Amino acid sequence: MRSFIGRHQAVTDDDFFELALGTPLELWLGEEGESDEERAARLDAARDILADDPGLYDRAVRAAVRAVEHDAPHLLVLPITPRPVAAGRRAVWKQVAA
Repeated sequence: MRSFIGRHQAVTDDDFFELALGTPLELWLGEEGESDEERAARLDAARDILADDPGLYDRAVRAAVRAVEHDAPHLLVLPITPRPVAAGRRAVWKQVAA
């Protein structure tokens, strides 16, 4: 099965993310063994890209959530847990929705 986004073929999950973000994943995740100077330069470039495209962060988060929903939906459901109750106060229940 072939998947294309525009004229670009996406073969791996990383390909889909890179095409969705318009940048290589290494820019955001770093690379093993990178020097302090390389890391600083990478983070400067990432800040510049985010400054030029403020919506990129939201698109990246949505893409990551969709990937988790597809491959590991159990990671998005948190159990309901009671908070400790101080003497004389009612219990407050909290639940986090994905």
